[in-house]
Amino acid sequence: MHSVKQRALSLSAAAALALTLAACGSNTAQTGSESSGGEEQDLVLSQDQVTLDGQVLSEGEDGAVTLSHDIVYYQEGQGSDYGEGTTEEEHSADEADAHLVVTIREAGTYRVSGELTQGQLAVDLGEDAQDDPTAVVTVILDGVDVTCTVAPAFMVYNVYECGSTDEETASPTVDTAAAGINVVLADGSENTFTGSHVARIYEEGTTDKLHKYDGAFYSKMSMNIGGESEGTGVLNIDGDNEGLDSELHLTINGGVINIRAQNDGINTNEDGVSVTTINGGTLQINAGLGAEGDGIDSNGYLVINGGNVYSTANERSGDGGLDADGDILLNGGYVVALGTRNDAVSEDSQQEFMELSFASTLPAGSEIVLADADGNGLLTFTTEKAAQSLTFSSADLKQNVDYTLTVDGVTQEYTGHQSGGFGGAPGGMGGGPGGNMMEIPDGLESWLSSAQDMPDDIRTWLEGLLEMQNSQPDRPDGGTGEAATPPEGQEEPPQDNGQSGRGDPGAGGTEAASGEASTLFTLSDGVHSFSGITDSAQDGTKTSVSFTADLSVGEDGTVSLSNIQASQEVDSSHVQLTITDVPSENYAASCLLSDGDEAIAAILPTDPGTYQLTIAMSGDDSYTGSSQFTFTIPE
Repeated sequence: MHSVKQRALSLSAAAALALTLAACGSNTAQTGSESSGGEEQDLVLSQDQVTLDGQVLSEGEDGAVTLSHDIVYYQEGQGSDYGEGTTEEEHSADEADAHLVVTIREAGTYRVSGELTQGQLAVDLGEDAQDDPTAVVTVILDGVDVTCTVAPAFMVYNVYECGSTDEETASPTVDTAAAGINVVLADGSENTFTGSHVARIYEEGTTDKLHKYDGAFYSKMSMNIGGESEGTGVLNIDGDNEGLDSELHLTINGGVINIRAQNDGINTNEDGVSVTTINGGTLQINAGLGAEGDGIDSNGYLVINGGNVYSTANERSGDGGLDADGDILLNGGYVVALGTRNDAVSEDSQQEFMELSFASTLPAGSEIVLADADGNGLLTFTTEKAAQSLTFSSADLKQNVDYTLTVDGVTQEYTGHQSGGFGGAPGGMGGGPGGNMMEIPDGLESWLSSAQDMPDDIRTWLEGLLEMQNSQPDRPDGGTGEAATPPEGQEEPPQDNGQSGRGDPGAGGTEAASGEASTLFTLSDGVHSFSGITDSAQDGTKTSVSFTADLSVGEDGTVSLSNIQASQEVDSSHVQLTITDVPSENYAASCLLSDGDEAIAAILPTDPGTYQLTIAMSGDDSYTGSSQFTFTIPE
């Protein structure tokens, strides 16, 4: 029998222990570290020898921890009936057999240290464990380094599942204290897991999923990750696909977690149900290092109650630092998220937040500073890679306070007041040709001033229309009736003879969405988002430019965009076109005007919905400015 020695547990671990027999519920998530019992066993890893409480383990032996070379991986040369893996995701039997798999097979608490240069640390309590509330494992990582080139470096197969996959009872608030797998980062320790993934493998004779494990640190069951009392333990995850994954719920309570991933940094993947909850700790996520990838991607809900979260996504694809199919709730903590677009944050969030959509892409190395009127910096951040969208939340953000935003020391201005500008018109109402303003009904201003119980977003939209109507500048042709200047490198468009369809915005409708530019970023009820952000021309160092365009939606939903003109003669290689959905959920695409008609056609959306087109100067030393247009593709 293996010897077992007793270690003193922290008070926070003991408190978590008292909750481990209750199923996941819709209660306030617990903070602190997690543990499942008073007895700890020391598990020391090595490629040559593995010990449990000082006893050397042998391959083929039964017990609380077993050793084998039996690892789930995507086998090479199996054909299309085997699964959906690419050639790059296939591995040879020799490569797989070189990996030592150390599997925890009994409930309890294990303090793990040591290194596997080719291996996997796994947890599997058997197929019946999912319904057994005592099938709980706590893994205390205390100086662990595991590298796996064919599968996840950390893999949880079977433990107690405290959650439900029932979408009808899904809630953004879950208590995972009873989860069957708890990972604790020992104070002062550094732990590194460098892992691969397993592409979808079919059940024999079907296309049903047998195996599919996308992340380097992966659990098939709900998982908790936390720190010990000081919260100084570090977990580094480096994934050749995704980073940290759970198939149902994931709760992060503490510690320092650094993630580098070719695809998503964090992913919880039960559609409409999964909840990613962050209660504490520090997360630094650099995701989307490959062709695509979000920083944090929940197929259900994303809830941040505390901690420090820095999350960046792919700089080319339409991905964001924060992405969720359900609500994103920012209730606490310090959050900085960047991407080409971020999903819209719920107005039900309990902490103030600011969503910034830049009119053109910020290059890597851009220094972003948000400060109050006294010059106190709430946010000072240097982009690690290119980005066009930033979501920021902090306990220091307040409503009705004027903030200023600078990029590389240059004051910024905005023209839109919500994700995607002032937003699309209700009921698919549209504007006139070339981005001209829609007709405002007589008496709207008087009616609006006396209207009661109007939703904030509708009131803001209508007030924005009135403001734009009153401040709408003349079409940038100098009032002579001549066409505005086409950007340098673009041909002069043909004169409209009334037969081009410019007088009909189409079935979906389009409208100009640009308002009067402002350098004061002020939060209020219903106003958290600012779009069309560019360098300000108010200091006179740059000349302001506006744009017009023929944008229409046909009866069949086809979007047409042409005749883009600028109010000044500008270089078309410094004019960026960006299209995002409104509110920001899943679409973002951009190109330069100089890329030509084919590139412009490629960024036009086809799915029903409301979208925003932003045309802006990008990287030009002499000119700045942007214009925004919304359009709707009908169902």
